[in-house]
Amino acid sequence: MQLHHKVYGSGPAIILLHGLLGSADNWHPVALALAERFQVFALDQRNHGQSPHAGEMNYQLMAEDVHEFMAAQGIARAVVAGHSMGGKTAMQFALQFPEKVEKLLVEDMAPRAYPPAYAPILAALRALDLSRFASRAEIEHALAPEIPGLTLRRFLLKNLGRDSNGKFCWKINLPGLAENYPRLGQPISHPQPFAKPALFIRGGQSDYLGKADEPLIRELFPWAEFQTIPAAGHWVHADQLEAFLALTLDFLS
Repeated sequence: MQLHHKVYGSGPAIILLHGLLGSADNWHPVALALAERFQVFALDQRNHGQSPHAGEMNYQLMAEDVHEFMAAQGIARAVVAGHSMGGKTAMQFALQFPEKVEKLLVEDMAPRAYPPAYAPILAALRALDLSRFASRAEIEHALAPEIPGLTLRRFLLKNLGRDSNGKFCWKINLPGLAENYPRLGQPISHPQPFAKPALFIRGGQSDYLGKADEPLIRELFPWAEFQTIPAAGHWVHADQLEAFLALTLDFLS
């Protein structure tokens, strides 16, 4: 699995992992800022962006993808950071390959199981017959009854591309994501904890990472620190970029 990626800057390595239905591009403002001090690798995870599609998808495999990527790039160790689904990949990677991780940063995610909140979204995307549409605006309008939030619809439609005939197609492996989605809601576990620095940044307006999650996190990540950005939702770095960067740079320094 040779993951597509973008590289920014030079210096110590940082690997950034996006959330479900996202891509490396989601990290662009963060990567630009971090590139002043670090070499930043923003990855497309399997079945996302321009990375290969695969029938199987779980956090153990996705952690192995990151391990393979680091070997291919000659990266001995890195700070590994992830948002949402990418946060779970980052946690799994740190637990499976602790020798490869300098520090762990997780954005608004816990290692517990989550309910299938994205199932209706995946169903709505799969229900679209893309051949019927001549413009992105038409597709955006067609999704509105099932996905009323305009910001979310536009985020999802970043996954649209065009095939060799100029017809709309999904860049993501939509059937594969839908089939494997139950696995992406499962908890992270490992017999040995990750005994290195870890920072968990949560959005104060999000319910993805709460106080009740801290005991489980400390079992797996005993050096964990917690920071809250009150005015942010689940997409913390998109909602409050400067505050997110301040916490991140303080942790990395």
